[in-house]
Amino acid sequence: QPHFHFPFSLLVMVMRQYVPKRWSEFIALLSLSTTFFLFLQTRDLSMQLSNERIKHTAEGEEFLETDTILREEENEEKSRTIEGDVDAYNEREFYGKLDPMELNNTRKAKKEILFFNRVPKVGSQTAMELLKSLSIKNNFHYHKDKTQKVETIKLTYNEEKRLSNLVNTFQPSSVYVKHVCFTNFTKFNLDMPIYVNMVRDPVERVISWYYYVRAPWYFVERKRAFPDLPLPNPNWLKKDFETCVKTNDPECRYLPGHRRDGFGDHRRQTMFFCGHADDCTGFNTEVAMRKAKENVEKHYAVVGVLEELNKTLTVLEHYVPRFFKGAKDVYYNEVKIFSKINRNIYKPTTAEATKDIVRKNFTRELEFFDFCKQRLHKQYLALNLDKKP
Repeated sequence: QPHFHFPFSLLVMVMRQYVPKRWSEFIALLSLSTTFFLFLQTRDLSMQLSNERIKHTAEGEEFLETDTILREEENEEKSRTIEGDVDAYNEREFYGKLDPMELNNTRKAKKEILFFNRVPKVGSQTAMELLKSLSIKNNFHYHKDKTQKVETIKLTYNEEKRLSNLVNTFQPSSVYVKHVCFTNFTKFNLDMPIYVNMVRDPVERVISWYYYVRAPWYFVERKRAFPDLPLPNPNWLKKDFETCVKTNDPECRYLPGHRRDGFGDHRRQTMFFCGHADDCTGFNTEVAMRKAKENVEKHYAVVGVLEELNKTLTVLEHYVPRFFKGAKDVYYNEVKIFSKINRNIYKPTTAEATKDIVRKNFTRELEFFDFCKQRLHKQYLALNLDKKP
């Protein structure tokens, strides 16, 4: 059959004759509506892609782990009865009158500089995201140390001095975040910042670290940042924690007093609170534990507990309000959305019997953890709130 071509100029003449004069406005409105629709579709797709990216990154793994622990905590909260209220009453009787001001080192600060010398694998990535969000709402500056090829947490005297001077240059109100051991600024004639940190069950923490450094995306991120890094041995990657413990592998021996500095040694939670002295480096030692307790009591405003995140956020809000005002609302409405992803396939379950074997060598690390839990609990009780966190 023949094809008929309708001239475009004729089409324009017909439309001018029969279409209303406000046609151009209609076209503009239609274009605007289409653009808005595409924006919504693109935004949804971007969020889905972002979740997929987070699922396979170090940040996503920690968001997920924090969220899993929080859900367990919420389930425990729901299962509590009137007996819990009676226990709280008895605890207040046992401790006597607790004064929040006496339990809060924030009052000692001479300027509003917050130092979060974060311990790895204790929910610190989540805390960082929380601080970033709060920096906008509470109007303070957020600073974070850049990723390093070798993360050195134990510093020399001169390195400590440089770090102290760096933190001292920040304009109030500011937050600085870095993986590093506690530094006493007063030995350099500088004012102390407001110290905060987080802790976690030390055995659960080393298991988390063990699989964290074996996850595929960990090496992708490290290789991207530092191309000259060698790839790990496949046999090392495939080694599971239970086999590592039961075969007495050097990586999982956890020998008391053993010293091993560098990025690969994250057995010692106490070291982040003890400091940079040689006495702080031995694993599970009495002297490191005692110094860590002393520094927490004297210099830390709050040391939160990952397994008690609700209580931690409540105490932070009340004891360090300049930086953590509205922390619970921000966490549940903004930060927590990052954790709504699938379970991490790279961290298998570890048998309780294996954990018990490891715990025998973590006696002082466990004692320090219990000390931090008790201190946080006392800070919360001192607030005398009607509702539990």
